Amino acid sequence: MTQSLVCPETVSRVSSVLNRNSRQFGKKHLFDQDEETCWNSDQGPSQWVSLEFPQRVQITQLQVQFQGGFSSRHSRLEGSRGGEALSKIVDFYPEDTNALQSFSIPTVEVDRLKLTFEDTTDFFGRVVIYHLRVLGEKIG
Repeated sequence: MTQSLVCPETVSRVSSVLNRNSRQFGKKHLFDQDEETCWNSDQGPSQWVSLEFPQRVQITQLQVQFQGGFSSRHSRLEGSRGGEALSKIVDFYPEDTNALQSFSIPTVEVDRLKLTFEDTTDFFGRVVIYHLRVLGEKIG
């Protein structure tokens, strides 16, 4: 049964936060399901989000909602398990839109993920994400 894999025990990290204002633009807003909040990165050549799950998970789908004008034309999903080095799972190509976008992921079991957002549509390299959902099944 497909479910959201991000839970309170999932450890998340981000490349940056706009003006270091975590209260208003921090990583917690990626997963709060609130239409009014978002993670807003600071400027830079590429931005990323990493997730460490409390158990092994099988990922089948990724959903991302950017703010139009602050999205990524090319993104990369990497994963690993058991302390191994990250390896590429898939490249995906979001549209520059406000809509929630879904990406099918080749079935893979991991306990750590990293999404890297490259080739951003913002001149300064900022990324704004309202929702990030990792869907699949928990293993074990």
